[in-house]
Amino acid sequence: MAPRPVPGPATGRTALGLAALLGTAGAVHLVRPGVFAPAVPLVLGRPRPWVLASGAAELGCAAALAHPRTRSLGGGLAAALLLAVWPGNVSMALRARGTGRAGAVRRVVTLLRLPLQVPLVRAALRVARADAPSGSAA
Repeated sequence: MAPRPVPGPATGRTALGLAALLGTAGAVHLVRPGVFAPAVPLVLGRPRPWVLASGAAELGCAAALAHPRTRSLGGGLAAALLLAVWPGNVSMALRARGTGRAGAVRRVVTLLRLPLQVPLVRAALRVARADAPSGSAA
């Protein structure tokens, strides 16, 4: 088992950075849901409710990450959310690649998002472990 990271300024900056990223993405999900509709796998049906729900979840994670008392929970929830939306990002990348309607920039961006999610999940888990209360299994 890896040693638990020690909470400190670096962990706080990581948490606040994740909060800013998730807060911005959550706001965009709610203001411009059509941007994220292609990320919803077709099997889930209408994309709008899924986009709005994921935007609200991102805002909730951001709020939890922003406050030191809820930071550990926020880190765990953020990691879970990032993993939960991974299939949508894969779906979006595959659909952008397979259609002539998506421009080259969109195809590249959807592909680059996939590996960039890995360090985000790792950072969220680091925040969750560093700020977990003593004796907890976060």
